[in-house]
Amino acid sequence: MIDFNANPFFLKKEEIDWVNQTYEKMTLRERIGQLFCPILFTKDEKELAAFLKKYAPGGILYRECSGQELLKAHRFLQEKSKIPLLTASNLETGGNGSASEATYFGRQMLVAASGKSECARDYAKVCCSEGRALGVNWAFAPVCDIDRNYHNPIINVRSFGNNPDTVCKMSLEYLKAAKEEGIACAPKHFPGDGIDERDQHLLTSVNSLSREEWDSTYGKIYQTLIDEGTLTIMAGHIALPCYESQKDKIVPATLSKALLKNLLREKLHFNGLIVTDATPMVGFCSAMERKKSVPLAIENGCDMFLFNKNIDEDYMYMEEGIKSGLLSQERFEDAVKRILAVKAALKLNQKEKLHPQLSEKEALNILSSADHVQKAEKCADLGITLVKNKQKILPLNPVKHKRVLLEILGDFESNGRVKNTFIQELSACGFEVTVYQKEGFEVLEDSVENFKSKYDLVLYAANIETASNRTTARINWHTMFGLGNNIPWMVEEVPVIFISLGNPYHLLDAPMVKTYINCYCNSDFVIKAVIKKLLGKSDFKGQSPVDAFCGRKDLEA
Repeated sequence: MIDFNANPFFLKKEEIDWVNQTYEKMTLRERIGQLFCPILFTKDEKELAAFLKKYAPGGILYRECSGQELLKAHRFLQEKSKIPLLTASNLETGGNGSASEATYFGRQMLVAASGKSECARDYAKVCCSEGRALGVNWAFAPVCDIDRNYHNPIINVRSFGNNPDTVCKMSLEYLKAAKEEGIACAPKHFPGDGIDERDQHLLTSVNSLSREEWDSTYGKIYQTLIDEGTLTIMAGHIALPCYESQKDKIVPATLSKALLKNLLREKLHFNGLIVTDATPMVGFCSAMERKKSVPLAIENGCDMFLFNKNIDEDYMYMEEGIKSGLLSQERFEDAVKRILAVKAALKLNQKEKLHPQLSEKEALNILSSADHVQKAEKCADLGITLVKNKQKILPLNPVKHKRVLLEILGDFESNGRVKNTFIQELSACGFEVTVYQKEGFEVLEDSVENFKSKYDLVLYAANIETASNRTTARINWHTMFGLGNNIPWMVEEVPVIFISLGNPYHLLDAPMVKTYINCYCNSDFVIKAVIKKLLGKSDFKGQSPVDAFCGRKDLEA
């Protein structure tokens, strides 16, 4: 049962009274509403008022949009909601998890590559202060997964690397900074991603560690964050067979009493709120029929239900589960009161804490402030890592290497921005840049000597981002039977440099490359910083938080 006086709540008598009295005054529909954190898209105030009246949710999340729109929507929602809302955001890379014009600080692996706790703290303060300025009070961060499997397509640079101690230390910095900003963290994805090579968006993935291995890695990380007072934890659609009681089934943590009650509550002594990861994911949907999984997610230990397949249907399933006894009254009350207790711990029950202290202008001025930009630039400079340097062509010379063939690898929306930034920065330094265009069979009319006569340098920029619903984060070359000029056949003919702006393991697919750099992030800060390093205007300082050679000697040659 919940202990309001204990870690992480530490509620005073008047706050406990508020939780209990608020619960007693709520209708069944309002109590059910508290269990849900749907995603919102509309900013129209009439539509938002109608949404609150119909669903009375416990929390909401917006995808990134303009800061002004988000700020106004959050303020309106808090003003009109009968019970204060948990307003969530994926503050993983900076304030840009909330607002498009906010600081894109960098991926967690970039922060880890700096080797500096100071950078981890800067990163967390930028994420949380910008989110807080926009009315966010709940960060779905940090990602405290361990990137042990280089084939995993979804964790990758979102993590602090493959060292549990680094992940623990830097996750702790995030939690401390968030608490200073009055934001609750939801460390994710319990019981831990990064072991399987598959993505929980597409199936129930598996953490295959033994109990001893899990206790000394993920268990240590979660125990540290629990002891430090994280108010919430996000459960993933990830199985952990070594602690699962149903040995013959692959059970996602979001539906597992063994993992939530026995492991997280009892063994790790977590007294706070457990929220599911997004429930439209296949890792949740395919585990059992949704009519049962919706109420059983709460019955089996989660307190809050993230997103919906269909919000009306999910509310109906939850209510039917309560009436049928699938979700017990005791567990239902416990979950709702934990949600209210988080709100009380954040002082959301106090109007002076809930309502904005800053004017709209003051709040928006926090986004991408000069101080935040400086901190992001510093982290980019410290984190970029020279992994392989066999041809010794650095620093580049805009006279000797003037004619550059630039190849952007990947098919992401950010490709245009990445390409333009490279062109602008290289051109400003005196290089002549030609952007690679896909060829057909006419490439057979070209020759090695002709290619060498046109280019002094080939520069690959791999913009392969981690993204849900992709089974790999690897390079798909455009090539005609190996004839195309975008695959690095020419490494013995002209200098070739490969820059990864995402996945740090691309040497697996490009082992022939002799100069390879990991940037871990495709922000403009990073692109500008890596070009300075290519020109010798700044040293390479980053230390790889993972094995970029994937344990293979052939990649080092």
